[in-house]
Amino acid sequence: MASRTEEFDMRFAGLDRWSDADFLMVLWEGQMRAVASLGPVLSDMAIAANGIARRLEGGGRLVYVGAGTSGTVAWQDAKELGGTFGWPEDMTIVMLAGGLQSEPGVFNSAEDDTKAAENEITRHRIGEGDAVIAVAASGSTPYTLRAVKLARERGAYTVGLCNNPDGKLLTTAECGIFLDSAPEVIAGSTRMGAGTAQKAAINILSSLVMSKLGRLFDNLMVGMRAENIKLHDRAIRITGHIAGCDARNAESALEKAQFDIRIAVLIAKGHETAKAKEILAMFNGNLRAALEYKD
Repeated sequence: MASRTEEFDMRFAGLDRWSDADFLMVLWEGQMRAVASLGPVLSDMAIAANGIARRLEGGGRLVYVGAGTSGTVAWQDAKELGGTFGWPEDMTIVMLAGGLQSEPGVFNSAEDDTKAAENEITRHRIGEGDAVIAVAASGSTPYTLRAVKLARERGAYTVGLCNNPDGKLLTTAECGIFLDSAPEVIAGSTRMGAGTAQKAAINILSSLVMSKLGRLFDNLMVGMRAENIKLHDRAIRITGHIAGCDARNAESALEKAQFDIRIAVLIAKGHETAKAKEILAMFNGNLRAALEYKD
């Protein structure tokens, strides 16, 4: 029996002959439906985020697993964590079937390679200190299922996101989350509705995890890396806003802090650079806790 993402929805029969306006409208509606699928599972996502954060607080790594479109969506989230939240790249592992540089043909066939999944789990020594986020639209991708099963056996905390209510991933992972994005407008094209639901879900999930790890202060990205002119200016504004100082003092503090916003805020608040680093380290990088610290 085909998974829900593979069903033919005959409401869209003749789609290739529809007007441009109707074609675009129905695809837009499909995208909105995909995003709406997150609403009923927000409590499950909160459970997942807390489980992940507990592992990462203890020094664990964040592991993303997927194949095809699902794997690409996971990879995109993984590579944005550093610039957005300052999460260390060496604490992030991406397991994409076929590899990050795979050719199209290999990319598609690699999802069946369970041995490759086993090798990656073993090579990275995934274990009880780590957290895994696995994504599969059907919930039955062999590469992804094998990786999650083995990671869980080795003690890792596992989260599985899929778009099929009968997907094995939902029970293979410790925390399974069903994204009810409905059958695709273009049958089987999981880059559309399912992919959109997955991207929104992973973005929300990882953002909550990073917040729990102290990578936000209010709604500001205090773990952000100021790697270009735009972000340099943004870092000055964020530092000035939190520390309550002008741009000149904010920039001076950032230069002393090597543009780590959290350390810069503590410097702008009157701490010497070494002391600011010491205080922040005491609270595992959590700026709010560091600011509440009384020496």
